[in-house]
Amino acid sequence: QVQLVESGGGLVQAGGSLRLSCAGSGSIFKVNAWAWYRQAPGKQRELVAAITSGNNINYADPVKGRFTISRDNAKNTVYLQMNSLKPEDTAVYYCNADLTKFGMARITWWGQGTQVTVSS
Repeated sequence: QVQLVESGGGLVQAGGSLRLSCAGSGSIFKVNAWAWYRQAPGKQRELVAAITSGNNINYADPVKGRFTISRDNAKNTVYLQMNSLKPEDTAVYYCNADLTKFGMARITWWGQGTQVTVSS
């Protein structure tokens, strides 16, 4: 069994900051890559940022220069530091892990989502 538990969402004013965390637990041998996605009401889920085991990082254009993704391999945890938040960043944020389980099965797993609301 694998669990991804997100935390750090909330309500913030435009220009403010939030830090999201996503901690993996259970039958995880290795997390190969982490990603953060978001889904705003009425819109499709979109990739926000991704980081591989080799620390290759990609950001969606709307968040470049404002968001920073990082990982702590020892804790099986990924972070998303979000600065200079805008109302259009309002969404449910989901973490996603491409991971290898004990027993070597490779799977993709999702967190439950955390709400981020940015007021103008």
